[in-house]
Amino acid sequence: MAEKDQQFIEFLVKSIVNHPEDVRTERTVDERGVLITLYINQDDMGYVIGRQGQTARALRILLKTVGAKENARVNLKIFEPDEARKAHQDSKGSSAPAGEAPKSATVTDDDLADLGI
Repeated sequence: MAEKDQQFIEFLVKSIVNHPEDVRTERTVDERGVLITLYINQDDMGYVIGRQGQTARALRILLKTVGAKENARVNLKIFEPDEARKAHQDSKGSSAPAGEAPKSATVTDDDLADLGI
């Protein structure tokens, strides 16, 4: 059975995407806390991340609040397949230089921190 934090994030995300049937999460617990990995339809990525990451940031804040009520540190990772990131970078004309490894295939708190969020 899914935990409260996992159910909460699934409910929120299913409410804002066009393909709620594709929303799923994985919950892992380690010494650093809880990590919820969010999987969504790639067509809905813009809805979940939002302009300049505002929606993703809000989801993380709400999720951390739910976790705090249970005395747990909860983080959210939004899964993005490598090919989706490459297609997005190519469409923007900013692909990584030859020989350089592509960035991580997930959007994390660190990625948003780089944006000043």
